[in-house]
Amino acid sequence: MTDHRPMSRRSGRGIYLLPNLITTLALFFGFYAVVAAQSGAYETAAVAIFVAMVMDGLDGRVARLTNTQTDFGVQYDSIADMISFGMAPALVVFLWALDDLGELGTVWDKLGWVGAFIYTACAGLRLARFNTQVGVADKRYFQGLPSPAAAAVLAGMVWSGDRLEFGGWPAGIPALALTIAAGVLMVSNVRYDSFKEIDFRYRVPFVAIVLGVMGVALMSVHPPLVLFGIALTYLSSGPILTVLRRRRRRKRRHAG
Repeated sequence: MTDHRPMSRRSGRGIYLLPNLITTLALFFGFYAVVAAQSGAYETAAVAIFVAMVMDGLDGRVARLTNTQTDFGVQYDSIADMISFGMAPALVVFLWALDDLGELGTVWDKLGWVGAFIYTACAGLRLARFNTQVGVADKRYFQGLPSPAAAAVLAGMVWSGDRLEFGGWPAGIPALALTIAAGVLMVSNVRYDSFKEIDFRYRVPFVAIVLGVMGVALMSVHPPLVLFGIALTYLSSGPILTVLRRRRRRKRRHAG
């Protein structure tokens, strides 16, 4: 979810081509992910969602750099996010594994599509809440799991599972739990770091470069698992840090 909400209102009926073209690309890859999943190309579908995330990260930056931020771009970006990070991941994971839960019985069959719907609905609610909190919320944190991060969890899971030839109803049970968890965390009050305070213009310790090189090397070994691991770590970081912060507050209260 790109934070490129309107800084100023533009007059006239025209729209700016470049940022909206990039948003259209994000929308396209989200749509293509569903088409690919329907054909059984789950790896391609997962990769398409990750490409949509890259496009979503670019459109806001391009709009700010070219000073082409508009209300139209904001609304269009939200619609694209809903398709690419709400509807597409839910349908991809449903076609990959949740639909096969029907083999376990009628109840499981219903749980499969209900879980996918819960994720989709939560993504819509997350985006609506984000739009209403622009200019008010603390930019250092996201309230609730960002929709692109939630989409990365599902896409990474599908990509990894497809590479490891793990699918069907055995994958459907953990996939259902993770899909619902990602949806619930999107609409929760759990805070997630936005990393917007990181300034790449300043010098960093040498060890940071070493860790970066090791990360790239690890990524080349098995990209799906590494991306899934990163997404899952970020998903887990919110609840873990929330618990730690509450414990610190309790200790301070008792100490005072």
